[in-house]
Amino acid sequence: MTRRGERDAFVSGIGQSDVGRRLAASGIELTVQAALAAIVDAGLTPSDIDGLATYPGGIPGAPPGFAGAGAVELLHALPMPVNWYSGSLEGPGQLQAFVNACLAVSAGLCRHVLVFRTVTEASAQGAGGRRPLAGAEGFRQFQAPFGAVAPPIWAGLLAQYHVGTFGLQREQLGQIAVNGRRNAALNPHALLRTPLALAAYLDARMIASPLCLYDCDLPCDGSTALVVSHVDTAPDARHLPVHVNAVGTAVHGRPSWDLWEDPGSFPGVDAARHLWSRTELTHADVDLAQCYDGFSILTLLWLEALGFCGRGEAGAFVEGGTRIARDGELPLNTSGGQLSAGRLHGFGFIHEAVVQLRGNGAARQVPDHPEVAVVGIGGGSNTGAMLLTRGIR
Repeated sequence: MTRRGERDAFVSGIGQSDVGRRLAASGIELTVQAALAAIVDAGLTPSDIDGLATYPGGIPGAPPGFAGAGAVELLHALPMPVNWYSGSLEGPGQLQAFVNACLAVSAGLCRHVLVFRTVTEASAQGAGGRRPLAGAEGFRQFQAPFGAVAPPIWAGLLAQYHVGTFGLQREQLGQIAVNGRRNAALNPHALLRTPLALAAYLDARMIASPLCLYDCDLPCDGSTALVVSHVDTAPDARHLPVHVNAVGTAVHGRPSWDLWEDPGSFPGVDAARHLWSRTELTHADVDLAQCYDGFSILTLLWLEALGFCGRGEAGAFVEGGTRIARDGELPLNTSGGQLSAGRLHGFGFIHEAVVQLRGNGAARQVPDHPEVAVVGIGGGSNTGAMLLTRGIR
């Protein structure tokens, strides 16, 4: 196969800050923690970092706690001699910063790119400042009059469609939350580690029917950082290289929660098709999946989009939870995901995929030395997908 730009990149370092509900630490403090941890993990120093990428960047008017620190802010706090840097909001979801880094490395703009995402949404929420994302501006002006003022309602409508059209049952949907909590119990950094029984899930407070409290991700404070390096440096890597095999960034319809043409799917179907068109691998080669669970219905949609089951079949695919368990056919969200480990807004899934492919998952490690991981990130409007491989190019 012709060499693709993303295949010039691999993940050489990973790092996370403290992660908690209300850490009383600023976004830049958490970012510096994660950045230094990732740089050290890569066996580098800040002076070796010549590229920087983040999502969403220092955007004005962002909801409190959502934007974290931007690229320019980090360069003030942790000077690095970058030849290229980037931060932007629109694009293939949170994955775009990672994709941008891969392409910058491939283009020769830089050799080692620090990629990061920081949130302080739990602190903002505790201070009364985490306001709804919807208002009366932009596309939201057409949703707010109907009471669709926040993402749980948008996701709830997708779930209602699957209930009415495909027969999705709450007992099936609940397996995403129950499986995540089971994995989180083995993750010392997860925020919720106590067992979650299916009965407790079914009794939980309803948020946007059929989505209950445990179907919604857990706001937190934290930062995740990765070092994306040129593949030519892999022989000198401190850890087993985790290579970027392919990315999917396409959107062929209207990127929207409510205006997507097929209410039985979401924009991730285009990202997934794009992903598989850029690789010789198939979904049958995948050893584990890290699929966005801002709301549990999104995880089901990613499983369908990526081809692990047919349209409308994800409920049956996860029924009983054995297929998606750590020792099952497709281990899913092995850190606990955003429902239990904390809403690190997509980057936690990339971090966990690298941990698992390196074989560093400790008690939650997937057995039999996984070699291929798929990551699907994003929800109703911005989505992206990627394949990571252990020591394979």
